[in-house]
Formats: sequence, structure tokens, C-alpha cells
Amino acid sequence: MTGTNIEKLTSMDVPLPTCEVNSKGKITKANEHIGEVFIYRDITDSDFFAITGVRLNQLSEAADGKRVLVERNGRSFRLMVRTSGEGDDTLYTVFFVDVTGFENLKVRYNDEKICVCQVNIDNYDELISNVPPETGMSIAAKIDSIVRKWFAKYEATVTKVQSTSYMIHFHHVYVRQIVDSRFNILDEVREIETKADFPASLSIGLGIGGKSVLETEEFAVTALELALGRGGDQAVVKDGSRIQYYGGKNQTVEKGNKGKSRIVGHALKQLIVQSNRVLIMGHKGADMDAFGSSLGIYRMCALSGTEAHIVIDEVNDSLHAIFTQAKASDNYSFITTQRAEKLITKETLIIVLDTHRPSYLERPELLETADRIVVIDHHRKAEDSIENTALSYIESYASSTAELVTEILQYAGGRKTLIKLEAEALLAGMYIDTNRFAVKTGVRTFEAAAWLRRSGADTTEVKRFFQTDLDDFRVRAKCIAAAEFYDNGVAMSVCEGENQEAQVINSQVADELLNIKGIKASFVAGRNDKGVTCVSARSLGEVNVQLIMEKLGGGGHLTTAGAQVDVSPEEVLAKIRGMTEKI
Repeated sequence: MTGTNIEKLTSMDVPLPTCEVNSKGKITKANEHIGEVFIYRDITDSDFFAITGVRLNQLSEAADGKRVLVERNGRSFRLMVRTSGEGDDTLYTVFFVDVTGFENLKVRYNDEKICVCQVNIDNYDELISNVPPETGMSIAAKIDSIVRKWFAKYEATVTKVQSTSYMIHFHHVYVRQIVDSRFNILDEVREIETKADFPASLSIGLGIGGKSVLETEEFAVTALELALGRGGDQAVVKDGSRIQYYGGKNQTVEKGNKGKSRIVGHALKQLIVQSNRVLIMGHKGADMDAFGSSLGIYRMCALSGTEAHIVIDEVNDSLHAIFTQAKASDNYSFITTQRAEKLITKETLIIVLDTHRPSYLERPELLETADRIVVIDHHRKAEDSIENTALSYIESYASSTAELVTEILQYAGGRKTLIKLEAEALLAGMYIDTNRFAVKTGVRTFEAAAWLRRSGADTTEVKRFFQTDLDDFRVRAKCIAAAEFYDNGVAMSVCEGENQEAQVINSQVADELLNIKGIKASFVAGRNDKGVTCVSARSLGEVNVQLIMEKLGGGGHLTTAGAQVDVSPEEVLAKIRGMTEKI
């Protein structure tokens, strides 16, 4: 029944449940059909808003043709409203149109939509190579059994695509149950006895809400790529533009095979040779890892005979010593983002280091004018990653971007590649990101460090790069002394005032707090000289601080993460406290 037809009918003669409501929400009249909506017929003088849950503005919206539904007696009614009068004399004539059948059909349509799930067994080759053949077969059989039994609960079809991956389809009606389970299949697989140094784990990408099965499958592929890019052992759900993360309790397992580094190294060298110039960029507020990696890639460009520039606008105090030394050597070209914008042509290659998120760059617009982009990063992949890259090397198992760059240089740079300062800068990048080789450090990290040592890196010089002035030392000591400790093993502290080196100081304090017995995770917040609150989060592995920082708009790794927010340090720590209460 259209709004035009309703206009021609008198209020109470319509063969639909109907009532009149005044401007104060009181029902002044109702016809004999109103009992189809309410269990009682006499609703005169009742409060319309109280008995329906509808608000006054919704009546006005319904009068304008917008869809407003009321659920009563197991049935659905759409409100059709006609108004008369003005101000306090406004009278609403409300018609209840039964749309139960339509709504049930819509629910059934949504419930029967196909969802696509892709499941990948993480580090399968490393796992099998670290156990006897019979144990490897047993592990594979157990994982297969768990996957099939878990999804059988949701009447899913399970197809094993390869020895390490599955394609799964099921109806949307089961999505809520799966999400409420928080993908406990991840825990089941992790509990399998492997007799290796690391557990078995899965990466899951779930796509829902696509306009077609093909689009839903594309969502699943994207979700799985995110799960793998974030280190595996987790599930990622992509519902249109909305993305949710579950799991991620394991440290990323280091890959024993360096074949990918060799391939990336040769591919990168080819891209450099084919370019007229190379622009090398780290993230804004560059740290030692980003800067050291930049010097390493610059050397690779120099050996290839390609013009290169390191793009950097500001240098904080933590980089002052090494930046001054690098600039004074005249071995490198440092330019601002403004200058870089004028140098970009179609043949220019941009190499982004230590981040894969455009928002973390000094000037993201530079990427829009470049046809060829390379990304090298060690952070867990986020959904807002740089797109359309010519080469992307994001490995969350690595301790640092400096480690990845060092391995690339070994394969693509030749026997005598680095000069002393570059080797020291790369070693310093590893040193800072591993907290003096104490966290997220694998065999390949030490092998890369050993190669840098053979290339001339002096560990004493590296230590000088991290010397701080007396004022910063006092701020750090005061912040440590002011820390608060909670029963669940969480330590928190606020660095007072505003400090240009807030990000560095906060991370140092967070590292120090982890040295206290019983502390599982530490969170330190303080404002920088621009008034922005910087948060540093650290853990020993039991707490995934990356997931907590992501909720604040930041990111990082399971044990090392951070964020920058616009609220006060006290407010952000109070929010984090609420997130960690169940730890």
C-alpha cells in the first residue's frame, strides 16, 4: 500500500491496525484492528513511545517515507505515518503494516549467503623439517582432523587445496557462532604436541558480506594475507570494509630458509638498475632502524650506479649523532619531502623502509605520483597497507628492517658491500629493535649481526649512538620511579611534561619496567614537543601488546608496539588499564 493511497483513507476506517498520537505521545484513538499489534485493544491514553519503543523523531522519519519497524507478538510491522496540524497541535496517524513475511524472507536470504574461509598451516615446511618423518605425518593428520571436525559443526564444505591450505564454504547463519567462539580452533591446533621448538599454528582468513561469491572469496584472500602478514596464528575477518582480528598469541616463527631474501635481493637490484633515480624513505620521526636501513639501501644504489636520495624532513635527538656523522662524510644525499616531490618521474623508484602504512610517512602524497614502489618492513601487516607495489617484502618474523636489508645486501651487494658507518647503522637498528638482542631475536638475527661485524661494525661505536644527555636520563629515572604496578602483572607510568624525545624515552622506560620480577607487560605514555601523546608498550610474550595498540590506532609486534593519540597520557593509560583487566 503506497503513501498516496493512505492519504485518501479516513483514519479509523483503514483495514489496518491504526491509532492517533498527539504531540506529547499520548494515544487519543485506536481502531478495532489494533489488537493485531498489541495483546490488549484498549490502548487509548497510553504512552505510544513507551509501549512501542519508537521515538518522536522516528515518527517524523516514517512520515517522510523512511523505514521504521516495530516488533510485537512475534510479528514485524512497518509504520506508515500521516501528520496533521502544527506545533503542540500536531496529530500523528499511525498505520501498522504487517511485513512479517517479507522480514522473515530477508533474514533467510541473509542467513543463506555463502561465506568463504581460507585456512593456512603456518610454517609447515619448518615444522616438518624439525621432526622425524613419522611425527610429521602424525601432525599433518591431527591438523586435518581438527580442521574438518571444527568446521563440520557449522555444516561447512572443507576442501584441501594443497598440503598446507584449505578452502571452506558455509552459510552466513553460522558467522555469529564462529565469531563468539573467538576461533578456538587456533588453540586446539596450538596444543598439538609437535616435539619441535615451536607449536603448530593456523592462519585463517574469513570473507563475508560480498555482493557475490567471487567478491566474498576476494575478501577471504585479503583477510588471509593480513593474517599471514601479521605473523600467523590468528584469524582475520573481513566484512566489506570492516576488519576484525582474533588470536595472535604466538611469536612469529623464524624461517630457516633464506631463499626469499635472495630472490628479493636480486629483484630489488634489477628495479634499482632500471630506474633513473631512487628515493629512500623511512617513517616519520625516523628511528635507528629506519635510518640504518636507509643507509644500507643507499649503498646498494651506489654500487648499482643509480642516483639515490634519502628523504627525511626532521631528525630527532636520538639520531643526531649518526646523522651528523653521515652528512659530514659527503657519502650520502639527504633531501626533504618538498625536494623529493620535484624529483619524481615515471622512471623513479621509491623504496619505503620500516613501515608499510602510508599514514606513517612524512608525505604520503609522494606515493601517488610514483609508478614503482618497493616496501621492506618487519611489522605485522595492517589493513591500510601501501597498495600497487612493484615489490613488497614484509616479514614479521624478522627482528628489524635492518636485518632484512642486511640479508638482501649479502645476496645483491657483492663481497665488499658496506662501509664502516653503514654497517654500524644497520647493527644499531637491530640493537634498538631487539632491546639489545633480548627480544624477537633469532638465529638469522645473529647471523646478520655477525656479517655486519665482519663488514667493519664497531660495537663500541654503536653504543655511543645511544648515549643520552643528562636531562633525558633524569626524565627517564623519574618516570621509572613513578610507575604503578597491578596484580595482573601490568606496569604503567606517565612521563611528565613535554619532551622532544618522548617516543624514545617512553620505549626505554617500558623496556626497563619489564626487568622487574612478575611484570608481564608495561605501558608508558608521555607527550612530545608537539603535544601528541606517545605510548610505548612492551611484553614478554604472554600479552599481545600489538592488539592493544591497534585499538588506539597504532601497531607493532606481539612484544613491542606503540601508538600516538590526541588524549592525555593519564586518559590513554586509563583506557589501556580497562583493556588489560582480564589479563
